[in-house]
Amino acid sequence: MNDILIQNTTAFFENSFGSKPEKVVLSPGRINIIGEHIDYNDGYVLPAAIDKVICFAFEKNNSKKSKIFAIDLNEEFEIDLTEEVKLSDVVWTNYIRGVIKQLQDNGFSFEGFNCVFSSNIPVGSGLSSSAALECGMIFGIQQLFGLKIGKVDIALLGQKAEHWVGINCGIMDQFSSVHGLENKVIKLDCNTLDFEYHNADFKDYSLVLFDSNVKHSLFTSEYNTRRMECEEGLSIIKNNFPEIKSFRDCTEEQLLSIQDKMNETVFKRVHFVIKEINRVVQACVALDKGNIEHLGQLLFETHYGLSQEYEVSCAELDMLVDTAKADDAIIGSRLMGGGFGGCTINLIKKGHENEVKSKFSNQYLDTFGIELKFYDVKISNGTTLL
Repeated sequence: MNDILIQNTTAFFENSFGSKPEKVVLSPGRINIIGEHIDYNDGYVLPAAIDKVICFAFEKNNSKKSKIFAIDLNEEFEIDLTEEVKLSDVVWTNYIRGVIKQLQDNGFSFEGFNCVFSSNIPVGSGLSSSAALECGMIFGIQQLFGLKIGKVDIALLGQKAEHWVGINCGIMDQFSSVHGLENKVIKLDCNTLDFEYHNADFKDYSLVLFDSNVKHSLFTSEYNTRRMECEEGLSIIKNNFPEIKSFRDCTEEQLLSIQDKMNETVFKRVHFVIKEINRVVQACVALDKGNIEHLGQLLFETHYGLSQEYEVSCAELDMLVDTAKADDAIIGSRLMGGGFGGCTINLIKKGHENEVKSKFSNQYLDTFGIELKFYDVKISNGTTLL
């Protein structure tokens, strides 16, 4: 699937600069199998890199300026590496400016370069195209100039670049874009950055994302509210069980024993978090044993928790998951990402993908008047050099 993207990117580079690129880099988007809203609640996430990528072509240009083409946008910009890096009104350039600023601020020395890039990651669908852009750019500069930057530091620099742009993201997106392995998911502790790989052979099932094509504006304010509610709940737990340091130390039984000490909303939030941390652990076991049916059931359970207890779903996502639950060809489905729109992630029996897409497309259009998009994804390698 990526061969055409690579050919088009390198051909554009040759036409633009009259030479073949010195380095060609692929940097992937990511999905999260399970573990939503758990990164800031001291749990684990279970992301994986996917086979949708940004392709970059690089060469040194023996100057102090860098020239970058965004093929898909038909736009370009030039940056003088001797001048202070500042935010621009052209938003996409800021991710690259942020990368250059972070590298310079951290003492890495490099000269001017030419770069073109093109992507087949759907923008705005929750597949972390911005992290792929940041990490691919850092990796390409590292390869081009022989900089000593480890994988973890590439991810951290990418995260800092995004913070500089003004998006206070966690580390999951950049980490999985860099550390991805084909047919492996990453169980990641977002606090310590300890991680381990688990099998991601879905056997008789395909992984398909349904893009709801909606994004409700509630997300930012509700996200901040959820964090405060969880902090309040954890404080109550610690007051009653001094030995508990974080949600991952707390059992459901302990929480139920002090339910009357929390208001109903805080209890629901905390109940979801504690159960979701446990579901991530169960999902790893299910994947290692090849029990994909159990994994599917966990996805359904997570969606119920996100919808009814954490309350970050919406009518469109609930309809997609409810319809999936009633379909014999689908063994698991849930909203993926922060909520209030975006994609659902679905495990579909191989051979049934087209009929499922047709059915869901028609029902979704009839119900909401919105076109449903579909993305077939495979678990793939992280940022890499061709």
